Order: sequence, then structure tokens, then C-alpha cells
Amino acid sequence: MQVALLDGVLESLRIGVGFLWTAAWAIIMGLTITSFVQVYVSKERMAQVLGEGDLTGLTKATVFGAASSGCSFGAVAIGKGLFKKGAHAVNFLAFMFASTNLIVELGLMILILLGWEFLLAELLGGLILIVVMAGIVHLTLPENLFDEVRDTLNERDREAGLTEDPTCGMEGKDEYTLTTDGGETLKFCSEGCMETYRQETSSRGGWRDELLSWGGWYKVGNQYRKEWSMIWKDIVAGFLISGFVIVFVPQWVWNTLFIQGNGLLVTAENAVMGVIIAVLSFVGSMGNVPFAVALWGGGVSFAGIIAFVYADLITVPVLNVYRKYYGWKIMLYILGVFFVTMAFTGFLMELLFDALGIVPDLAGGETATEQTYFELNYTFYLNIIAFALSGFLLYVYRRGIGAPGQYRDPVCGMRTDDEGPSESYDGMTYYFCSKTCKRTFEEEPTEFADQSPQITNHDHDH
Repeated sequence: MQVALLDGVLESLRIGVGFLWTAAWAIIMGLTITSFVQVYVSKERMAQVLGEGDLTGLTKATVFGAASSGCSFGAVAIGKGLFKKGAHAVNFLAFMFASTNLIVELGLMILILLGWEFLLAELLGGLILIVVMAGIVHLTLPENLFDEVRDTLNERDREAGLTEDPTCGMEGKDEYTLTTDGGETLKFCSEGCMETYRQETSSRGGWRDELLSWGGWYKVGNQYRKEWSMIWKDIVAGFLISGFVIVFVPQWVWNTLFIQGNGLLVTAENAVMGVIIAVLSFVGSMGNVPFAVALWGGGVSFAGIIAFVYADLITVPVLNVYRKYYGWKIMLYILGVFFVTMAFTGFLMELLFDALGIVPDLAGGETATEQTYFELNYTFYLNIIAFALSGFLLYVYRRGIGAPGQYRDPVCGMRTDDEGPSESYDGMTYYFCSKTCKRTFEEEPTEFADQSPQITNHDHDH
């Protein structure tokens, strides 16, 4: 019994890590593209153009969302910022849909793990999701309730002294505070966003010039690090959980939850159940894609899989965030609108794809347990390239090459200023990015004292 259990655990890990290895290059490349878009695509004051619930506002919300992060919690937080500033309810909800369904990294992962049919359903369905949601909201919107919640939200944040990060719109924190040349005090959600703001204010020239400078690459590296920090837990959890689900969940469980057979009622039940499983799975963002692979291998229908992938915005943890932001009434309203929208769109996708004859064959191809994941093939070489690119971006960020700041930490090489920890040695003052680097310096000052604390303008510009 113990041997069988151990074998099952090892096989689960092999499948989960194998899925991650298969999709690693797609995730890295997708996040790199997203980072470039976030840094170099000029963004207007979104709330100002999302104030009307018309077709123009809805279109802009969709475009803004597709150019944003794929993190469910990040999308919800940014959506809150847009809503507070006056964005129409349908537009900030559309923004959240687009930023979790129409992004590059998610599309690449679906293509690699599930196939082009699912990718097409995700992209086409993502647009249909927004249209269906907009129609439901316009028919059922409790306008006065949303206005009251907006006023309450703004008043509560004012009383609590909360300010929004000017970089991403999320809640600013006291430990990441910056005073501008004009005397304005700004608060940021993280050190990364504060660095991004500094980079933007010290930016020179257009994007072509910046791509030829270390400062431009530092921006991308900083954004890339921020993207990873938001989603890595969801990704790792999703891949590992998928392996255990494939190995340990017996087939009868899926047959019980998802009705087998043909017909509209079967398709509808599978779509509804797909959303329910997503709500209870606690796996959001891109982590639900490998989980969807496990469901597909368990015999869940096309409608059920697509509806499951759509539903990362109503998992239990995300619903709890809605409750904290907007209260129970708005949370339940969003849950109801999103649930109906996601289930209906999943149902519609299977009907459409079945009519076109492009529903993928469930019985085709190798199962997850039959596949060999680690081979010397195109995946291996693409991963090597992707890992090298990732290492380069993180190195540029970590070393602070091209970052704003007058000083360089002698221990790690990161850019810093005179507001952080400092230490004087041999008549020279050194500045550090953290107390850890300062302690390291204090233990062996002679090892780092030959590093010049001052950064030349040449190094900053190039």
C-alpha cells in the first residue's frame, strides 16, 4: 500500500513538473511580451475614457485589459482603482475579463497544453464573454447601488489615508513613499512599481531610443519580475495539483459530476459544472490551465473545460476580495453575472465548434501518464532560449543596470539612493538596497570597499 502510494506521488510529480517543463518557454515568452507591452505601450488615464458604458468604452476596456497582467488578483485590484475613479461598472468588469482571458501568456499555454481548438475557443469566447456580460449588466445593473458603493469606497479610503499607486492603480503602502520635485507625496504598492515610476519620470526619448539603452531594458526587467511575482504561486500550484488530480482522482468521480452523453442538457450541465469546479478549486490565473488538462483527461466535455478556464475570476479567494472591496451585495451580483456569462459562453462554444466540426477528439493522442516529457526536442531548445532570456532580464534588474539612483550597492550591485541603509568605511559612505546587504558588508568590508559607491552619468545613460 505504501509502495503504491509513493509510486502515485512520484508519478503525480512527474506529470506536474512535466507539464510545467512543456509550457515553460511559452510562459516566459508570453510574460516577456506582456512586459514590453506594459512598459512601452502608452496608456491614457484609463478611468477617464472608461466612464461611459457605451461601445467605445467597452472596446477600450477590452484593449486595456488585454494589454495588462494575467493575475486574477491584480486584475481585480486594478479594476477597483478604475471603478473608484469613475469607470462604468460594465467597463471595469470587461477590463477584468480581458486581462485574464485575452493575454498572450495564457494563449500560449493553452495552445501548448490543450491545442489550437481550445486557444480559438478562449480568444473567441473571451470576446463573447464580454459582450454577453455587458448585455446582462445593462439589463440588470443596480445603478444606484454601484454609485453608493463607489462613494463609500472612496470615503473609506480617504478616512483610512489610503492612496493609489500611480503606476498600476493598486493600493499604495507607507513603506513605498516617494516625494516628487513638486512636493507631492506618492505611495506605491511595491518597490517595483516605485522603480517603474522613477524610470518613467527619468525617461529620455522614445521607445526606440530606450530599447538601445540599459535604462529601457531595466524597465522591462523590472516589469518582468513584477509579472512573475504576481502569478508564480498560481502557476506552480496549478501544475502540481493537475498531476495529483490525474493520478489520484478516479474516473467515476468525473462521470458522476459531469453527465456523459449527447444533447443540449448534457452540454449545459457540463458547462455549469465546469464553472462550479473552478469556483471551488481555489486555482486562479494561469494555474487553471494545467488543471483543465486533468479535467480533459478525465473525460469532461469541451463545454465544461472552456467554462472552467473562463472562471478564474470567481474562485473563492477572489470572491472574498470582492466582498472586502464592495460588500456582500456587489459580490453576489458579480458572482451571479459572471457565473451565468461563463457557463453560457462555454455552452455556446461547444455548440458552435460542434457545428463547425472542430471539437477536439477526446480519445485522440497520448494520456498524461503515457507521455514522455523530458526529451531532446524543440521544447528543450525553446526552454534553453527562454531561460537565457529570463536570466538576462532578471540580471539586468538585479544589478540595477540603467536604473535610476545615484548610488550602487557594493554587495549586490543594485541601484539605490541615500534613503536606504548606509555605512561609512575608510572615509567613504556606502548605500545599500537592504539591511541584508549592509550586514554582509559589515562582516567583510574590505571585500566590497573597492567598489565605487557613486554611479557615473555614462553608466546611467548607456
